[in-house]
Amino acid sequence: MTAHPQPLRIVLVDDHPVVRDGLHGLIATQDDLVLVAEAAGGEEALAAVRAHRPDLVITDLRMPGVDGVALIAALREQDPHLPILVLTMFGTEDDVRPALRAGATGYLLKDASRQELFAGIRATGRGESVLAPAVAGLLVRGHRSAGRETPGPVSPRELAILQLVAEGRSNAQIGRSLHISEATVKTHLVRLYGKLGAADRASAVSLAYRQGLLSTEDG
Repeated sequence: MTAHPQPLRIVLVDDHPVVRDGLHGLIATQDDLVLVAEAAGGEEALAAVRAHRPDLVITDLRMPGVDGVALIAALREQDPHLPILVLTMFGTEDDVRPALRAGATGYLLKDASRQELFAGIRATGRGESVLAPAVAGLLVRGHRSAGRETPGPVSPRELAILQLVAEGRSNAQIGRSLHISEATVKTHLVRLYGKLGAADRASAVSLAYRQGLLSTEDG
């Protein structure tokens, strides 16, 4: 018999019971996803994560008490490697950048199709950065107009992509090399541009060398 992989274990955080019920129903249709706990707010979410040790947290942003950004920061402190997917109605720069700086792995909007949602959940569970197209576009426009603010340090995955960009690889080649989709490569690059204050691939590589993220030495 072929062994089936263990399903991705999820804790869902949203203060609206109807939203939680709807997402619970959607997740239940997927054999490789399982909802192990629900929480209506930050403190309840932290307790659920400690109790269940999930593979992924899906959280709204604007909630009473401990809001989403504070929850993301607390989860990062509790488990630096836990994938966190923001799923919210709010996609302004004032919402997106604080969430990414706090440590969100991905950011989707609640108008996503179920296919986009499932793909985003699975990719985030693998540790990949996933951004809604509108959010990615907003970040690109933001750093082009006033991109001095950085969402956080460059991650090991982003650094690997940056190294391959410096070697002249295309997005498709990078995706094949790292076993991720071309769309995921583009998402990582958008985040990299924001973090480095770069406008394009060439300036990202140049800035990375100047900041010591990449080395000109062989080996």
